[in-house]
Amino acid sequence: MEELYRAIEEKIRAAGYPGEVDGFAVYEDICDQIGDKEEGTYILMSKTGDEIWYEYELSVMEDNFNLSVMTIHTGERDYRIDFDA
Repeated sequence: MEELYRAIEEKIRAAGYPGEVDGFAVYEDICDQIGDKEEGTYILMSKTGDEIWYEYELSVMEDNFNLSVMTIHTGERDYRIDFDA
């Protein structure tokens, strides 16, 4: 799982996001939000700070999920991370 968390962090950094990011925290946030969701495609949001919030575009399947796009919204700009690219 550590490789997955690192891959999340690397994708976010590659998109130019200059802030701190924790792949484990992102993964756990998604898991917490989809725990009671039926299979399907969702856009979920999570506020992480006063001016920073995450937007996840993902598909929930029976035993897992696929994070397609994550957008980090800051007070200054938005960072779009395409995990399917």
